[in-house]
Amino acid sequence: MGAPGAPDFAAALAAGPLVLDGGLSNQLAAGGHDLADALWSARLLQDAPEAVLAAHRAYFAAGAQVAITASYQASFAGFARRGTGRDAAARLLARSVELAREAARGMPGPRRWVAASVGPYGAVLADGSEYRGRYGLSAAELEAFHRPRLEVLAAAGPDVLALETVPDADEARVLLRAVRGLGVPAWLSFGAAGGLTRAGQPLAEAFAAAGEADEVVAVGVNCCTPGEADRAVGLAARVSGKPVVVYPNSGEGWDAAAGAWCGDPTFSAGRVAGWLADGARLVGGCCRVGPDAIRAVAAEVGAWAAARTADPAGAADAPSSRAAGRPD
Repeated sequence: MGAPGAPDFAAALAAGPLVLDGGLSNQLAAGGHDLADALWSARLLQDAPEAVLAAHRAYFAAGAQVAITASYQASFAGFARRGTGRDAAARLLARSVELAREAARGMPGPRRWVAASVGPYGAVLADGSEYRGRYGLSAAELEAFHRPRLEVLAAAGPDVLALETVPDADEARVLLRAVRGLGVPAWLSFGAAGGLTRAGQPLAEAFAAAGEADEVVAVGVNCCTPGEADRAVGLAARVSGKPVVVYPNSGEGWDAAAGAWCGDPTFSAGRVAGWLADGARLVGGCCRVGPDAIRAVAAEVGAWAAARTADPAGAADAPSSRAAGRPD
Protein backbone atom coordinates (compact mmCIF):
# COMPACT_ATOMS: atom_id res chain seq x y z
CA MET A 1 0.00 0.00 0.00
CA GLY A 2 2.99 2.26 0.36
CA ALA A 3 4.49 4.56 -2.20
CA PRO A 4 6.34 2.91 -5.10
CA GLY A 5 9.64 3.88 -3.52
CA ALA A 6 8.74 3.02 0.06
CA PRO A 7 10.95 -0.10 0.30
CA ASP A 8 13.88 2.08 -0.74
CA PHE A 9 13.84 4.06 2.52
CA ALA A 10 15.78 1.47 4.51
CA ALA A 11 18.30 1.25 1.68
CA ALA A 12 18.70 5.03 1.74
CA LEU A 13 19.46 4.89 5.48
CA ALA A 14 22.05 2.20 4.86
CA ALA A 15 23.70 4.41 2.25
CA GLY A 16 24.16 7.36 4.58
CA PRO A 17 22.47 9.81 6.96
CA LEU A 18 19.36 11.74 5.97
CA VAL A 19 18.35 15.20 7.16
CA LEU A 20 14.90 15.60 8.71
CA ASP A 21 12.95 18.83 8.78
CA GLY A 22 12.35 20.96 11.87
CA GLY A 23 9.29 21.99 13.83
CA LEU A 24 6.31 22.30 11.53
CA SER A 25 4.26 24.18 14.11
CA ASN A 26 6.82 26.94 14.63
CA GLN A 27 7.15 27.43 10.88
CA LEU A 28 3.38 27.71 10.53
CA ALA A 29 3.18 30.10 13.48
CA ALA A 30 5.93 32.21 11.93
CA GLY A 31 3.66 32.51 8.90
CA GLY A 32 0.98 34.07 11.08
CA HIS A 33 -1.21 31.03 11.68
CA ASP A 34 -2.89 30.53 15.05
CA LEU A 35 -2.43 26.94 16.22
CA ALA A 36 -4.38 27.33 19.47
CA ASP A 37 -6.68 24.49 18.55
CA ALA A 38 -7.08 20.89 19.70
CA LEU A 39 -6.03 19.77 16.21
CA TRP A 40 -2.91 21.99 16.33
CA SER A 41 -1.18 22.06 12.92
CA ALA A 42 -3.60 19.43 11.56
CA ARG A 43 -6.34 22.10 11.53
CA LEU A 44 -4.58 23.73 8.61
CA LEU A 45 -4.97 20.61 6.49
CA GLN A 46 -8.56 21.76 6.20
CA ASP A 47 -8.34 25.50 6.70
CA ALA A 48 -5.04 26.47 5.02
CA PRO A 49 -3.36 23.59 3.16
CA GLU A 50 -1.26 26.08 1.19
CA ALA A 51 0.43 27.08 4.45
CA VAL A 52 1.39 23.46 5.16
CA LEU A 53 2.75 23.16 1.64
CA ALA A 54 4.83 26.32 2.07
CA ALA A 55 6.24 25.11 5.39
CA HIS A 56 7.36 21.82 3.86
CA ARG A 57 8.97 23.67 0.97
CA ALA A 58 10.84 25.97 3.34
CA TYR A 59 12.46 22.99 5.04
CA PHE A 60 13.28 21.27 1.76
CA ALA A 61 14.87 24.50 0.55
CA ALA A 62 16.95 24.57 3.75
CA GLY A 63 18.37 21.11 3.01
CA ALA A 64 15.91 18.71 4.62
CA GLN A 65 15.57 15.41 2.79
CA VAL A 66 12.60 14.13 4.78
CA ALA A 67 9.34 15.99 5.44
CA ILE A 68 7.22 14.94 8.41
CA THR A 69 3.54 15.44 7.66
CA ALA A 70 1.04 17.63 9.51
CA SER A 71 -0.83 14.59 10.86
CA TYR A 72 0.73 14.34 14.34
CA GLN A 73 -2.41 15.48 16.14
CA ALA A 74 -4.86 14.32 13.47
CA SER A 75 -7.34 11.59 14.31
CA PHE A 76 -10.88 10.56 13.46
CA ALA A 77 -11.97 11.49 16.98
CA GLY A 78 -10.28 14.88 16.83
CA PHE A 79 -11.81 15.78 13.48
CA ALA A 80 -15.21 14.53 14.64
CA ARG A 81 -15.17 17.04 17.50
CA ARG A 82 -14.93 19.77 14.86
CA GLY A 83 -17.86 18.33 12.93
CA THR A 84 -15.77 16.56 10.28
CA GLY A 85 -17.16 13.15 9.29
CA ARG A 86 -15.12 9.99 8.99
CA ASP A 87 -14.76 10.02 5.19
CA ALA A 88 -13.73 13.67 5.18
CA ALA A 89 -11.27 13.02 8.02
CA ALA A 90 -9.71 10.17 6.06
CA ARG A 91 -9.27 12.48 3.09
CA LEU A 92 -7.55 15.06 5.32
CA LEU A 93 -5.18 12.43 6.73
CA ALA A 94 -4.30 11.39 3.19
CA ARG A 95 -3.98 15.04 2.21
CA SER A 96 -1.19 15.46 4.76
CA VAL A 97 0.90 12.97 2.81
CA GLU A 98 -0.07 14.47 -0.55
CA LEU A 99 1.00 17.97 0.54
CA ALA A 100 4.43 16.77 1.63
CA ARG A 101 4.81 14.85 -1.62
CA GLU A 102 3.74 17.90 -3.61
CA ALA A 103 6.32 20.02 -1.79
CA ALA A 104 9.04 17.59 -2.82
CA ARG A 105 8.20 17.77 -6.50
CA GLY A 106 10.52 19.93 -8.51
CA MET A 107 13.01 20.44 -5.71
CA PRO A 108 16.58 20.30 -7.01
CA GLY A 109 19.18 17.95 -5.59
CA PRO A 110 18.77 14.52 -4.02
CA ARG A 111 15.52 12.65 -3.60
CA ARG A 112 13.10 13.89 -0.94
CA TRP A 113 11.17 11.52 1.30
CA VAL A 114 7.83 11.73 3.11
CA ALA A 115 7.29 10.53 6.68
CA ALA A 116 3.67 10.29 7.79
CA SER A 117 3.49 11.55 11.36
CA VAL A 118 1.66 9.38 13.88
CA GLY A 119 1.48 11.01 17.30
CA PRO A 120 0.61 9.17 20.51
CA TYR A 121 -2.92 8.90 21.85
CA GLY A 122 -2.16 11.70 24.30
CA ALA A 123 -1.76 14.16 21.44
CA VAL A 124 -5.44 13.95 20.52
CA LEU A 125 -6.37 14.91 24.09
CA ALA A 126 -4.55 18.24 23.61
CA ASP A 127 -3.83 18.45 27.33
CA GLY A 128 -0.14 17.55 27.49
CA SER A 129 -0.82 13.84 27.98
CA GLU A 130 1.73 12.97 25.32
CA TYR A 131 4.36 14.06 27.85
CA ARG A 132 3.05 11.69 30.51
CA GLY A 133 1.53 8.61 28.89
CA ARG A 134 -0.44 6.23 31.09
CA TYR A 135 -3.87 7.17 29.77
CA GLY A 136 -5.82 4.49 31.58
CA LEU A 137 -6.70 2.69 28.34
CA SER A 138 -6.19 -0.97 27.58
CA ALA A 139 -3.87 -2.13 24.83
CA ALA A 140 -6.93 -3.12 22.78
CA GLU A 141 -8.43 0.35 23.14
CA LEU A 142 -5.17 1.99 22.09
CA GLU A 143 -4.85 -0.26 19.06
CA ALA A 144 -8.45 0.51 18.08
CA PHE A 145 -7.49 4.19 18.11
CA HIS A 146 -4.21 3.89 16.23
CA ARG A 147 -4.83 1.21 13.60
CA PRO A 148 -7.51 2.96 11.48
CA ARG A 149 -5.53 6.15 10.97
CA LEU A 150 -2.35 4.14 10.35
CA GLU A 151 -4.19 2.28 7.61
CA VAL A 152 -5.32 5.54 5.98
CA LEU A 153 -1.88 7.11 6.19
CA ALA A 154 -0.17 3.99 4.83
CA ALA A 155 -2.62 3.85 1.91
CA ALA A 156 -1.73 7.46 1.04
CA GLY A 157 1.76 6.34 0.05
CA PRO A 158 4.37 7.78 2.45
CA ASP A 159 7.90 6.42 2.37
CA VAL A 160 7.89 5.77 6.11
CA LEU A 161 5.58 6.11 9.10
CA ALA A 162 6.94 8.35 11.87
CA LEU A 163 5.68 6.93 15.17
CA GLU A 164 6.84 9.90 17.17
CA THR A 165 6.91 11.52 20.60
CA VAL A 166 5.75 8.24 22.11
CA PRO A 167 5.76 8.67 25.90
CA ASP A 168 5.19 5.11 27.01
CA ALA A 169 6.85 1.79 26.14
CA ASP A 170 3.47 0.08 26.50
CA GLU A 171 1.93 2.34 23.86
CA ALA A 172 4.98 1.74 21.69
CA ARG A 173 4.30 -1.99 21.76
CA VAL A 174 0.72 -1.30 20.65
CA LEU A 175 1.97 0.82 17.77
CA LEU A 176 4.42 -1.88 16.74
CA ARG A 177 1.55 -4.37 16.53
CA ALA A 178 -0.60 -1.87 14.64
CA VAL A 179 1.94 -1.30 11.84
CA ARG A 180 2.24 -4.99 11.01
CA GLY A 181 1.09 -5.82 7.52
CA LEU A 182 0.74 -2.22 6.34
CA GLY A 183 3.57 -2.52 3.84
CA VAL A 184 5.28 0.69 4.94
CA PRO A 185 8.41 0.87 7.12
CA ALA A 186 8.32 2.89 10.33
CA TRP A 187 10.58 4.68 12.71
CA LEU A 188 9.80 4.82 16.41
CA SER A 189 10.94 7.77 18.50
CA PHE A 190 10.26 8.32 22.18
CA GLY A 191 9.89 11.44 24.23
CA ALA A 192 12.51 11.23 26.97
CA ALA A 193 13.70 12.87 30.17
CA GLY A 194 16.42 11.76 32.57
CA GLY A 195 17.19 8.59 30.64
CA LEU A 196 13.57 7.45 30.94
CA THR A 197 10.49 7.52 28.74
CA ARG A 198 8.02 10.21 29.73
CA ALA A 199 6.04 7.49 31.49
CA GLY A 200 9.10 6.62 33.58
CA GLN A 201 10.39 3.43 31.96
CA PRO A 202 14.10 2.93 31.23
CA LEU A 203 14.87 4.00 27.68
CA ALA A 204 16.97 0.89 27.18
CA GLU A 205 13.88 -1.29 27.62
CA ALA A 206 11.87 0.88 25.24
CA PHE A 207 14.56 0.80 22.56
CA ALA A 208 14.94 -2.97 22.91
CA ALA A 209 11.27 -3.55 22.09
CA ALA A 210 11.66 -1.58 18.86
CA GLY A 211 14.75 -3.55 17.96
CA GLU A 212 12.69 -6.72 17.71
CA ALA A 213 10.24 -5.31 15.13
CA ASP A 214 11.05 -5.98 11.48
CA GLU A 215 8.90 -3.03 10.37
CA VAL A 216 11.04 -0.54 12.31
CA VAL A 217 13.93 0.88 10.30
CA ALA A 218 15.11 3.37 12.94
CA VAL A 219 14.58 4.03 16.65
CA GLY A 220 15.46 6.98 18.84
CA VAL A 221 14.14 10.16 20.46
CA ASN A 222 12.42 13.40 19.55
CA CYS A 223 10.76 16.33 21.30
CA CYS A 224 13.34 16.20 24.11
CA THR A 225 16.22 18.47 25.06
CA PRO A 226 19.37 18.34 22.94
CA GLY A 227 21.28 17.12 25.99
CA GLU A 228 18.86 14.24 26.41
CA ALA A 229 19.40 13.40 22.75
CA ASP A 230 23.17 13.36 23.30
CA ARG A 231 22.76 10.64 25.90
CA ALA A 232 20.11 8.62 24.06
CA VAL A 233 21.59 8.16 20.60
CA GLY A 234 24.38 5.75 21.48
CA LEU A 235 22.10 3.83 23.82
CA ALA A 236 19.47 3.40 21.11
CA ALA A 237 22.08 2.13 18.65
CA ARG A 238 23.57 -0.38 21.09
CA VAL A 239 20.29 -1.72 22.43
CA SER A 240 18.25 -1.89 19.22
CA GLY A 241 20.94 -2.67 16.67
CA LYS A 242 19.14 -0.30 14.28
CA PRO A 243 19.90 3.11 12.77
CA VAL A 244 18.97 5.94 15.15
CA VAL A 245 16.54 8.79 14.57
CA VAL A 246 17.10 11.97 16.59
CA TYR A 247 15.30 15.31 16.41
CA PRO A 248 15.19 17.21 19.68
CA ASN A 249 13.56 20.51 20.55
CA SER A 250 15.41 23.80 20.70
CA GLY A 251 16.16 23.28 24.40
CA GLU A 252 13.95 26.15 25.53
CA GLY A 253 11.35 25.49 28.21
CA TRP A 254 7.61 26.05 28.06
CA ASP A 255 6.05 28.16 30.81
CA ALA A 256 2.46 26.89 30.85
CA ALA A 257 1.29 29.61 33.24
CA ALA A 258 2.67 32.39 31.06
CA GLY A 259 1.92 30.60 27.83
CA ALA A 260 5.40 31.39 26.54
CA TRP A 261 8.76 29.82 25.81
CA CYS A 262 11.54 30.62 28.24
CA GLY A 263 15.27 30.08 28.62
CA ASP A 264 17.95 29.94 25.99
CA PRO A 265 18.06 27.47 23.10
CA THR A 266 20.71 24.76 23.33
CA PHE A 267 20.11 23.13 19.95
CA SER A 268 23.27 23.40 17.91
CA ALA A 269 24.44 21.87 14.67
CA GLY A 270 27.73 21.34 16.52
CA ARG A 271 26.10 18.32 18.18
CA VAL A 272 25.38 16.58 14.88
CA ALA A 273 28.79 14.97 14.32
CA GLY A 274 28.53 13.35 17.74
CA TRP A 275 25.07 12.01 17.03
CA LEU A 276 26.22 10.59 13.71
CA ALA A 277 29.28 8.99 15.28
CA ASP A 278 27.01 7.38 17.87
CA GLY A 279 24.75 5.82 15.23
CA ALA A 280 22.24 8.48 14.15
CA ARG A 281 21.11 8.22 10.53
CA LEU A 282 18.03 10.46 10.64
CA VAL A 283 18.85 13.87 12.10
CA GLY A 284 16.71 16.99 12.42
CA GLY A 285 14.82 19.13 14.89
CA CYS A 286 11.44 19.33 16.59
CA CYS A 287 9.72 22.22 18.40
CA ARG A 288 11.29 25.66 17.89
CA VAL A 289 13.92 24.36 15.46
CA GLY A 290 13.44 26.25 12.21
CA PRO A 291 14.82 26.27 8.66
CA ASP A 292 18.02 28.15 9.56
CA ALA A 293 18.94 25.48 12.10
CA ILE A 294 18.11 22.71 9.63
CA ARG A 295 20.31 24.38 7.04
CA ALA A 296 23.19 24.18 9.52
CA VAL A 297 22.34 20.56 10.34
CA ALA A 298 22.37 19.70 6.62
CA ALA A 299 25.83 21.26 6.28
CA GLU A 300 27.13 19.20 9.20
CA VAL A 301 25.61 16.00 7.84
CA GLY A 302 27.14 16.70 4.43
CA ALA A 303 30.56 17.35 5.93
CA TRP A 304 30.40 14.19 8.05
CA ALA A 305 29.33 12.06 5.09
CA ALA A 306 32.11 13.51 2.93
CA ALA A 307 34.67 12.82 5.64
CA ARG A 308 33.46 9.26 6.01
CA THR A 309 33.77 8.73 2.25
CA ALA A 310 37.31 10.08 2.28
CA ASP A 311 38.36 8.29 5.48
CA PRO A 312 35.81 5.73 6.72
CA ALA A 313 37.82 4.85 9.83
CA GLY A 314 38.31 8.49 10.78
CA ALA A 315 34.63 9.34 10.57
CA ALA A 316 33.68 6.32 12.60
CA ASP A 317 36.12 7.32 15.30
CA ALA A 318 34.88 10.92 15.59
CA PRO A 319 34.27 12.00 19.20
CA SER A 320 30.72 11.45 20.40
CA SER A 321 28.59 14.29 21.69
CA ARG A 322 28.97 12.94 25.21
CA ALA A 323 32.74 12.87 24.93
CA ALA A 324 32.68 16.43 23.68
CA GLY A 325 30.98 17.44 26.92
CA ARG A 326 28.47 19.72 25.29
CA PRO A 327 26.09 21.46 27.68
CA ASP A 328 22.41 20.67 27.66
